[in-house]
Amino acid sequence: MGEQKRKEVNNQNNSDFIFGKRNYKFMFIGLACIVIGFILMSGGGSDDPNVFNEDIFSFRRIRLAPTLVLIGFGIQIYAILTRSKDSNDSK
Repeated sequence: MGEQKRKEVNNQNNSDFIFGKRNYKFMFIGLACIVIGFILMSGGGSDDPNVFNEDIFSFRRIRLAPTLVLIGFGIQIYAILTRSKDSNDSK
């Protein structure tokens, strides 16, 4: 009797996903924000080590890109912690 219940529970749990469609949308949006932030942070170096390039201290690299990365991580946390609308609460 106990083995039948375990098999039924295992079969039922295998078909359910942890996150819903809404969660995955937010995860991809957050991932895109993080990737765009790191792309904006890249570059600004100089080919010649004797020449200093002021471009590394631009607004884009110092303020915009890290803020975008932090927003992306915030969206990721929200996507993980939010309850999916299409999950059944009656379980």
